[in-house]
Amino acid sequence: MTDGDAVTTGSRLDTSVAHNARVWNYWIGGRDNYEVDQRVGEHVAGMFPVIREVARADREFLARAVRFLAAGQGIRQFLDVGTGLPTVENTHDIAQRLAPESRVVYVDNDPIVLVHARSLLTSSPEGVTDYVDADVHDPDTILRRAADTLDLERPVALMMLGILNFVLDTGEALDIVRRLMAALPSGSHLVLTHPTTDAEVGGAGNVAAMEFWNAHATPPITARSRAEIASFLDDVDGLDLVEPGLVPCSQWRAEPGAAPVPQFGAVAVKR
Repeated sequence: MTDGDAVTTGSRLDTSVAHNARVWNYWIGGRDNYEVDQRVGEHVAGMFPVIREVARADREFLARAVRFLAAGQGIRQFLDVGTGLPTVENTHDIAQRLAPESRVVYVDNDPIVLVHARSLLTSSPEGVTDYVDADVHDPDTILRRAADTLDLERPVALMMLGILNFVLDTGEALDIVRRLMAALPSGSHLVLTHPTTDAEVGGAGNVAAMEFWNAHATPPITARSRAEIASFLDDVDGLDLVEPGLVPCSQWRAEPGAAPVPQFGAVAVKR
């Protein structure tokens, strides 16, 4: 249901159960998945046909957001939590194409992501791309290890695309965002996407699809209302939403007429 996954426990690669990072990879046309992932992915897509559009829209939102930050806001540091399997147009590809000196740290703890990250996540000569094997539930470790590559005294873009939906308790998810953003200076940005149950953007189908997912795949996932997702922005001290605010990620600074998807996206800047 998202491309992020920094919540798997343990380090053993289990190919007997469908896994979000691999199913997401299947939905966007990648090859790093197994028969079990394809089977579950097809079943979920049968229940909730828009999921492939959500996957593509989330990836396109990432590209627009990184371009906005690198080209328009002068951001040269990115902390991408829950990166998922590398594909094309990853955060570092886009940022370093616009600003070769950009420094990017990816965070995940899925064993298959770790294997691919070591071999595929390269860097421009002027910049740095690094990978941290850590869990989203442990923001202190994320920050400590990210500081080996990033200067946390300078603005950082915290990328949390499709990861907070794996933190099932909303209060805990909000605390994680608060702790991460509290460690970053003024001028830093929070970028997030999150699936929703809101019917006006087609989210009603998420409920049954996620019930099936939680019974047949890993890790467990949840969707939230727009108001709950907004709390990750509104209830964090010092954040101001960038226009157009919290909207379906397919419509954030997109071409006119883009159709909504049941996945909200937003960018906010820290005062």
